[in-house]
Amino acid sequence: MRIAIGAVVAALCLIVAPSTSSARGPYGSINVGNWKGGAYTNDQSGAFSHCAAGTQYQSGIYFVVTINDKAAWTLGFAHEKWALTTGQAFPIALTFDGQTPFNVHGVPLADKLLQVPMPDNSALIAQFRKAKAMTAFTQGQLFQFKLDQTAQLLPTLANCVAKVKQFGVAAAGDFSVALAAPKPVAAAAPAAPGKPEKTGNQTGTGFVVSTSGHLVTNQHVIDGCIGDIQGSLTGEAPVTLRVVSSDETNDLALLQAPGTFKDVAIIKDKAVRSGDSVVAIGYPFHGLLTSDFTVTTGIVSSLSGILNDTRFLQISAAVQPGNSGGPLLASSGEVVGVVAAKLNALKFVKATGNIPENINFAIKTGALRDFLDNSAVSYQTADSKTELKTADIARNARAYTLLVSCKAKVSAESAKN
Repeated sequence: MRIAIGAVVAALCLIVAPSTSSARGPYGSINVGNWKGGAYTNDQSGAFSHCAAGTQYQSGIYFVVTINDKAAWTLGFAHEKWALTTGQAFPIALTFDGQTPFNVHGVPLADKLLQVPMPDNSALIAQFRKAKAMTAFTQGQLFQFKLDQTAQLLPTLANCVAKVKQFGVAAAGDFSVALAAPKPVAAAAPAAPGKPEKTGNQTGTGFVVSTSGHLVTNQHVIDGCIGDIQGSLTGEAPVTLRVVSSDETNDLALLQAPGTFKDVAIIKDKAVRSGDSVVAIGYPFHGLLTSDFTVTTGIVSSLSGILNDTRFLQISAAVQPGNSGGPLLASSGEVVGVVAAKLNALKFVKATGNIPENINFAIKTGALRDFLDNSAVSYQTADSKTELKTADIARNARAYTLLVSCKAKVSAESAKN
């Protein structure tokens, strides 16, 4: 039996504003497409607490968007057949129109009610406003939502909050905000058909960090990919990888392969030191060189990158285009970095007149671990004292190091490695 929308919105509004133990409303009205709601007050104090609007889907899920009196926004979900465990938060990957996912957490506040606090992220708000569809991936399940007039919904909720804070609920009315109509433009002559964009294979390397199939690579390895991203262990058939999250600032991306993995990379618990031996593994120039991964060795030359950037290690191990995203391993076999780039020799020669040798860079494990923690991915750490032969390190890495590939637009500018 389908429950009335107003009742569900009211029930969810009791939980999505943690500052209120109960709520009264709605006052005024919000009617934006299928979204219905209004303003709510604390039933005990009578003070205004939040504005909310919700809608019902054929799946039986009730979806509510809330903005509270502090301008924080929250999503709420309810389903009469859910049996959630109160207080046990879990990660959710939200994707809007197939764009890069945002990682948030769901907090069950009752067995059938879920709260999802949303970060104050301008990119996330922009995607929610313009999106036509949203997917939520959590605990192995994918939920799909067709979004209706969200471009108008958030401004209407914000208008509701502003009006009630200024005039009180006694003056509450219709909070709808009319969006400005697009300006007419003069008809232009039809453009000449342009040349079709060229596409080519884009490859890099990734390594598995969880038994659930999460793998790390560089963000620039998947940047510009068109269609599916593929991953394959040497000698095995490729599988389609799902983008979980990415961090453009630190050039990291988290993907997930289907199924489970027995062997995963282990991250070194203690920081690497200058002069320590390292091994870089990856798939450089795949298709031009060997189809197997390559192994190069060197040392940690410096604990900072270009212009003293402390997020990076400088290494002497040789890397080439295609090594990006691969593991940089200590002599004991644990990950001490993510191979990221090699110095641009041409630019260096133009700037200094000298040809650089053996200057390459890897992202430190501090940034990697922060990225995995923020993505709610479990990983293993260790600090083994046992020195391994390079051949043994490579043999162990074969089980968790993947070729990452996709079709991408061909750029006139040279890509990162």
